[in-house]
This record gives sequence, C-alpha cells and structure tokens, in this order.
Amino acid sequence: MSITFSLTLVFVIITVLASLYAWRQPDIKYKWMMNPYDVARKREYYRFITSGFIHEDGMHLLFNMMALYSFGVQMEKVFAQLYPGAGFTLFGTLYILGIIVSDIPTFLKYRNVYNYNSLGASGGVSAVVFAFILFYPQAQLGFMFIPIPIPAFLFGALYMLYSVYMSKRGGDHINHDAHLWGALFGIVFSVIVYPPVVTLFMSQILGGSM
Repeated sequence: MSITFSLTLVFVIITVLASLYAWRQPDIKYKWMMNPYDVARKREYYRFITSGFIHEDGMHLLFNMMALYSFGVQMEKVFAQLYPGAGFTLFGTLYILGIIVSDIPTFLKYRNVYNYNSLGASGGVSAVVFAFILFYPQAQLGFMFIPIPIPAFLFGALYMLYSVYMSKRGGDHINHDAHLWGALFGIVFSVIVYPPVVTLFMSQILGGSM
C-alpha cells in the first residue's frame, strides 16, 4: 500500500501542535502572535510567520484547519498536475506567503497601537480557498451558515464583500483585513503561476468546463 505525502496535512499537524503548545504557555502565545507595535520597534519579524500557526481557541483552530485540509489537498493536486516536481513547493509558497502577505496591511495599520494583537491561519487559508475558487468556480460549496450549497465564485464574491464591510465596521475582534488580503493574494499568486487560469475561470463561469 502506497502512502501519499500531503503537505497540507503537515501544515495542519504543525498548526495543531503549535496551538496546543501556545495554549499551555501564555508567554509563548504572546511572543508568537502578531503585535505590529513590537514588530516595528523590536524588529520581531518572525511574528509574520508564527502568528499564522497559533490560534485563539479550539473552534478557531478547528474551523481554519478543516478549511485548510478541505481545499489544500485539492490545490496540492492542481499544482502537482500543472508542474510535476514543483507542486509541493508551489503550494507551500502559496500558503506561507499568504500568511505573511495578509498580515502586512495589519502591520501598517496598527504599528503604532501597542495593545493590538492578532493570530490565526486565516490569511493563508483564504489564499488557498481563493486559489481553489479560481480553478473551480462552479464547485458547490456549503457551510454551516450557508445551508444550501452555492457556486464557489458566488461564495467568493460574498466573502469578499463581507470582509470589506466588516473591516470598515470593526468591533468584533476578527482580523478581516487578513481574510481579504489573503484572498487577493491567492488570486494573484495563481494567475502568476498559471496565467491560463483566467481564461479557464471565465469559461467555467460562462458555462464551459475545465
């Protein structure tokens, strides 16, 4: 029996272990989460990465890891088919850069606010989800808060609008900027890696197939 290596599963395991460790060590949790003020003044740039591997609580962790695994495994296959031998590298780059890039706007926005903190893999997960949407816009997606499955491209549009609205509204202690910029990065990365995906996306939206 052959065992297929999954980088997505590796990311999930590392994230679960890191989160469990951080929950038991509050000082580590603080040192690893994104604090733009400390990043700017203490040059703690490692937080751009470590903040994406720890979570606030069990539900936060569960939701992100379920989404990452559900969409990540498929995107690994896509990149492996398009670029044999480089699929793992491309997927890993998409996810890690998604975490980093999605935190840049947060850093710039809150670098003078000493008590602002954020954590979670949402930026990287959003990058993976929207890369998936670009390749499979007609895939039917259903979630707990959407009882009826809807096309992926429609979910993506609603998600983006919601993220923009909530980012401007604020007040719920969720980093919606990371969701938005992670999603945009996932789209841009996919187009750079495989430009024909734009045509494939449009053909599927207009009734064609991949």
